[in-house]
Amino acid sequence: MPRESRRHRLERMHAEYDLLCEAIPTPACALHFKTPFQLLIATVLSAQTTDVRVNSVTPELFDRYPTPASLAAADPEAVEDIIHPLGFFRSKSAHIIALSHDVHTRMHDAVPPSMDDLVTLPGVGRKTANVVLGNAFGIPGFPVDTHVMRVTGRLRWRTDWRSTHPDPVAIEREITTCFPPETWTNLSHRLILHGRAVCHARKPDCANCPLNATCPSAALF
Repeated sequence: MPRESRRHRLERMHAEYDLLCEAIPTPACALHFKTPFQLLIATVLSAQTTDVRVNSVTPELFDRYPTPASLAAADPEAVEDIIHPLGFFRSKSAHIIALSHDVHTRMHDAVPPSMDDLVTLPGVGRKTANVVLGNAFGIPGFPVDTHVMRVTGRLRWRTDWRSTHPDPVAIEREITTCFPPETWTNLSHRLILHGRAVCHARKPDCANCPLNATCPSAALF
């Protein structure tokens, strides 16, 4: 593929995103939640597991511990028993109990709608904070997970697409400069859903990919 100018790449990115919008017209957060606190906890629990598994344990977790104060005071072993199917249940239990304590004591039981405040909580990084901002508060956020990294790399939407260890913060910064803020949350959702359904890690389904005609990596598979 000949070297692509930045202008042409930007035009291609928007054309490909238009196709993703047609293929995935109504993207949504796959985690089930009713409050910002529930989404925050569910997102922390979703690390290195599937949203389906998280959704299978959170009804019991939120029923037993409906508030930051109640989860902050929970017996760690009781929480571990509930979230055991997710893996890493001891560290996740410690994170969500400590997180709940901070929300209860430092933030007066209210999850803050602020990146700077969210990332001070135990177990919360930029990806989790962006999920909460975009889906609980309607504040533009662009979560970068493994699907986003893989899809943006294969599409060469980012300049470090050759990197085997890309920096999620750098990806967030570069991709969000190419799209208006009001699209960031759904842009991330669509890239994640496309990665799950079509652009698989080991064997992407290029034959049925709506981006096949312009994807720079299609010929490789």
